[in-house]
Amino acid sequence: MDEERMISPENRDENEEIIEKSLRPQRLKEYIGQGKAKHQLEIYIEAAQQRQEALDHVLLHGPPGLGKTTLAFVIANELGVNIRTTSGPAIEKMGDLLAMLNELEPGDVLFIDEIHRLPRVIEEMLYSAMEDFYVDIIIGEGPEARPVHFPLPPFTLIGATTRAGALSAPLRDRFGIVVHMQYYNVDELSQVALRTGNILNAQIEEAGAYEIARRSRGTPRVANRLLKRVRDIAEVKADGIIDELLAKQALALLDVDENGLDATDKQMLQTMIETYRGGPVGLTTIAANIGEEIDTIEDMIEPYLLQIGVLQRTPRGRIVTETGYNYLGYPYIDKEKT
Repeated sequence: MDEERMISPENRDENEEIIEKSLRPQRLKEYIGQGKAKHQLEIYIEAAQQRQEALDHVLLHGPPGLGKTTLAFVIANELGVNIRTTSGPAIEKMGDLLAMLNELEPGDVLFIDEIHRLPRVIEEMLYSAMEDFYVDIIIGEGPEARPVHFPLPPFTLIGATTRAGALSAPLRDRFGIVVHMQYYNVDELSQVALRTGNILNAQIEEAGAYEIARRSRGTPRVANRLLKRVRDIAEVKADGIIDELLAKQALALLDVDENGLDATDKQMLQTMIETYRGGPVGLTTIAANIGEEIDTIEDMIEPYLLQIGVLQRTPRGRIVTETGYNYLGYPYIDKEKT
């Protein structure tokens, strides 16, 4: 079901990824949001450049769609070095990692998305590469097996993950710089929508950008996706200008409410209230009831519902809060008093 959700920060097709690349800022001064992280990175980057050293390894973690990949490219641009990109699931063998490491020049950046999904043997190979800039591997088998020592140039590993807790402690401890990506506020997302509209030659007014921003779940990727669909509707159904009224009408057509919730979000909350008296309910049960994968709920639906306070995690499962009941118009019953 998730591939049809307008507000999903994941599941991009190839065309959308190409468009995203064209929208990416190139420098920190162009990067909207994440003010505290940007300020810290400016200091760390300048210090590394003054010492003529590689920047310490960086871990970027937070919900999907907040700009982790974009920030990795920006860091490489600020350092003035090349960046090689891959993902945890794409590195299957030690040879895959060694080939990438072997192509790095001093100071270069290696970006690994979904780093929490690295195979264990690859993760262990990274320990010496990150700490001491070498890897040791065994070539051959049986009596002919022999160790080979590969020195590496100093480099910066940037890892991105939506699940920092899934990283092993030895790997997590080797990142000297840890950046927690925060959800964006509405003003920041308005800036994102206006900037994207300008790049796409869309006629968007500030009030229209604000209307898109407040429904974007605190996520730039969602804001950009909604803007592109609202632009389509504006060009076909109106005069092409995205003002406040047009944005409201278009977003209603896209079934995205004023707080960014869509039919799937509401179905999950309604099922919990109507079938399980608001919980606690386990993720497996919720997934079976609404026809979604557990990972989809945990990574893409639940974080925002927790953020806005309509859902709560407990040791026994998820529960709908009083705010969630009120949001959907259900009378709230305090179970502790019944």
